[in-house]
Amino acid sequence: MRIQWFGQGAFLLTGDDGKRVAIDPFGDVGALFKRRFYPAVPVLEADLLLVTHEHADHNAVERVTAGQTIRSTAGRFETPLGDVVGIASEHDGAAGTERGANVIYRFELDGLKVAHFGDFGQPALRPEQRVALGEVDVLMLPIGGGPTIGGEPAVHLAEEVGASVVVPMHYRTEAIDFLDPLDEFLAACEAWDIESVETNEASVNISDRRVLLLAPPS
Repeated sequence: MRIQWFGQGAFLLTGDDGKRVAIDPFGDVGALFKRRFYPAVPVLEADLLLVTHEHADHNAVERVTAGQTIRSTAGRFETPLGDVVGIASEHDGAAGTERGANVIYRFELDGLKVAHFGDFGQPALRPEQRVALGEVDVLMLPIGGGPTIGGEPAVHLAEEVGASVVVPMHYRTEAIDFLDPLDEFLAACEAWDIESVETNEASVNISDRRVLLLAPPS
């Protein structure tokens, strides 16, 4: 499986069979909010598009030509990749009253169980969410605090779900100045190997438990 990061929660995952999953694309958010931000996600084609919640830096569906779109909806869905599970969650630690709803998506690609947590802001998973999530091999997880969980709770969550590969997202970079940097997360990752790559994409396998740091897009 190949994973490409466009910044924040936006990814394109490509399986060995060519199937593609796009997640949380955004357009020209910098111009929209008049603040520094990543370049708009390029126009993509995908078999499946997943949108975790309805904020402008996650729901630019016009950037993706998709065979099927699941937009901010919890449940179980039949897709070109097989079953996809959407798990209702919150964007904050106040039962969604501050920033609204969020959906965690779990699916399989190349036999790997993949979970994307969107802008998960709860202090921890609730028991019923943990059961619905099941096993996870590859975990895309926000770590930058503010509107989502921070670094140390993110590490605890990754350990709880037993992920083999954790891909951090939604944190401070040269393009984003309103989130926390990687420091707190990495300081809590003592039991994890750190693999840092120089580009914003990499091939993923689960031979060793590790954190996969993709370079922010320029």
